Order: sequence, then C-alpha cells, then structure tokens
Amino acid sequence: MVNYPAGMGRSHTADTEVSSRKTSAGRRGMELENDINRTNEWYLNEDTAVIHKKPTPITIVKVDYPDRSAAKITEAYFKVPSTTDYNGIYKGKYLDFEAKECKTNTSFPIKSIHPHQIKHLDAVTRHGAIAFVIVRFVNLSETFYVIASDMTEYIRTCGRSSIPHDWFMEHGTLIPFSYNKPVDYLKIVDQLYFKENQ
Repeated sequence: MVNYPAGMGRSHTADTEVSSRKTSAGRRGMELENDINRTNEWYLNEDTAVIHKKPTPITIVKVDYPDRSAAKITEAYFKVPSTTDYNGIYKGKYLDFEAKECKTNTSFPIKSIHPHQIKHLDAVTRHGAIAFVIVRFVNLSETFYVIASDMTEYIRTCGRSSIPHDWFMEHGTLIPFSYNKPVDYLKIVDQLYFKENQ
C-alpha cells in the first residue's frame, strides 16, 4: 500500500472553453500534474525542450517476497520532496518550477508551498535558472505563471497567510490553454526571456 499525498488542480481556459473542461472533484486532484506532463511530452516529442517531473522519494516500510526472484513493496510513504516538481532545459537555459493548485477563489494559501521549496527556488534563481511557480485556481479555471523571485519575495514580506487572487492577476501571467499543450508555460518563458529570438 502506497499512501499518496494530496493532489493538484486545473488549467486556465478561455471563457468559451470552461464548460468543456469541467471535471468531477475526484479527478481534479491530478489534473494539473497530468496537464503539465502532457505538455512536457509534447515539448519532448517536438524536440522543443527536455523537461521532466522529478520522482518523489519514498520510504519503504514493508516488502513481501512472494518468490525468490521477485520483491513486492506492500507499504511505503512519500517523503517530503527535497526540491520542486519539475526541471529541465530549454534553449540552453535550465528551468526549475513548482506546480500547485488552489481550490479557493480569492487567495492561494502560502502553506501550500513549503519553506524548503522557497529556499530551493531562490538558490536556483541566484545561479541563473529560469525559476517559476505554476498556480492553478481550480474553481476559476485559471492557471498562472509566476516568476519565482516575485512570489518568494512576496511570501517573505507580506505578513499574510495567503496570496490574494488579485496579486496573481497583477504579478502573474495567465497560461494559455491548447489541446496539445494544456499548460503551455514555454510561451510565457519566451515572452519573458527570449523576446529577441521571436
């Protein structure tokens, strides 16, 4: 038995697409992750970028050996991830990002992003990475790209327990939805970092 952690959310769509993207509450938990993985697969297949989800470390508690040549993990627990969800390379630049969902309409709980993840995002930014956070407001069908340093600085100085939705509207960028690339975050990376190449 593997004890899974809480999952993640939905993507931004145009107003006309919202109704077609509605899903049951049961599926919302993994939808953001699935959409990013699908987008990354498209990037890889098109030779656009190489970006992967980092494996989540687990602690194995119990192993059964049904026969001499096979071992079966029967109980394991997820450790707290040491860094962020995704990393890779695009146009010669290292990318590193975290993806989070938010099921409230008005704000994003700061506790959703862990202190060690903030520290990691700050560190890779100092060393020249393109670092960001993808936040999906599930009920609003909005997915935002936020530069990591903007978000971590706000978290350190705001004195709040959450980040208002309005802050994302002002400091983030809505990620466009498309069928092949449900979370086309590289479109935002191009706008922010590779304008001269477009």
